[in-house]
Amino acid sequence: MAYISPLRGLRYNTALVPDLAEVITPPYDVIDAEEQDRYYRRHPYNIIRLEYGKTYPGDDDQSNRYSRAAVDFALWQEKGILAIEDKPAVYIYKQQFTAGGETKTRLGIMAGVKIEPYEKGVVLPHEETLPKHKADRLSLMQACGANFSPIFGLYSDPDKLVEKITAESLDGEPDNCFKAEDGQQHMIWAIKDNNLIAQIQQALKEKIIFIADGHHRYETALNYRNIMRGRDCDAKDGLQPYDFVMMTLVNLYDPGLVVFPTHRLVKNLPDQVANELVFRLQNNFEIEPFPIRPGYGNFKDFMDTLAARGFLNISESTASHNHAFGLYTGNGSGYILTIRRDTNIDKFMPKDRSRAWRGLDVSVLHTLIMEEYLGIGGEQRASESNLTYTREEENAMKKVDSGEYQMVFFLNPTLVEEVTEVAANGEKMPQKSTFFYPKLPTGILIAKLT
Repeated sequence: MAYISPLRGLRYNTALVPDLAEVITPPYDVIDAEEQDRYYRRHPYNIIRLEYGKTYPGDDDQSNRYSRAAVDFALWQEKGILAIEDKPAVYIYKQQFTAGGETKTRLGIMAGVKIEPYEKGVVLPHEETLPKHKADRLSLMQACGANFSPIFGLYSDPDKLVEKITAESLDGEPDNCFKAEDGQQHMIWAIKDNNLIAQIQQALKEKIIFIADGHHRYETALNYRNIMRGRDCDAKDGLQPYDFVMMTLVNLYDPGLVVFPTHRLVKNLPDQVANELVFRLQNNFEIEPFPIRPGYGNFKDFMDTLAARGFLNISESTASHNHAFGLYTGNGSGYILTIRRDTNIDKFMPKDRSRAWRGLDVSVLHTLIMEEYLGIGGEQRASESNLTYTREEENAMKKVDSGEYQMVFFLNPTLVEEVTEVAANGEKMPQKSTFFYPKLPTGILIAKLT
């Protein structure tokens, strides 16, 4: 199934850039203009200048963020700021972070993964993508011929073969180790031993890879590969660097794999629709009032109750857990909504969807509550004319209390098993169904595609 290849990766030369925390950033799609400017000012060789450069009023087809990234990329290599590995390697990447008050460690393998169309069933998506994001990433890839950030991939291996193969390597000092501004610890080991690399390739070759994060970049890499193949069809034989995309592969059974929910803020509804919602929801939901104290001091209890109402019996199908949602309408008015046992969910669901898709909390929220009761359909969700996605819980309630939004729906996290089951069916989950935490940083490793 999956074809894994070692990379001659580019890494920052720590003799010239001793503190990697100064040059590494989060993924471009979570960086706003203010943060972009801050990263620009932080260090002249910050990866932001390559991955997500600034735009200026005088930009045109010849001079723009992509052309400037290409010039900087070439110059940094020439100056030795970015140093290429002396031989191909597979990289072990360890990320230590805090989630829910606990310190966790997530282990991944960074390597090239042979690009395959989704229909081949080797690499599978789980979310929809938007054309404008892919156009931006393709322009950058064509200008620079490189992957500056890895795609986050998942594979299933309950026996943890890769972990066993690489365990001894982790006993040695990492090639790079640094603590980022958010307190996360990042460590990377370059494995260049051909025997170990072959064992890792063997352990992963029958695996299906599920994209956790980076759908736009994967589809862009596929597009770029096709463009390059068309250009080189008479000139080159065999697999080329552009036939691969850099990924960080994490085992579904890794104890450090964390999924957070993305909540839904709602606005621009007719007052009557918003005011009557709780009353009308009684047709399909048990409504449990849960007053939120001033200052949101009991919000943790609110979310704990939501988790308890949505409890999943792991002996059953992932589609069989209780569907429960939190609702906050402002001025301390909170509710726990739990689907009534006599509600026939399938009556409201698209008939062409699998049981796994219909069993997602986010599918029930979008189809039963938003479409049926609020009139927010797929077009409105895509345009975000009535909807904003957020992971900031307390701030979301503040926005409702201020009148900026009319209500916020809180969800339980989507289970990893649900993600892979839906993807294995060839389906895509509703937009913003998952947030794998933490995001993978940009700039730890760069893969050249030419």
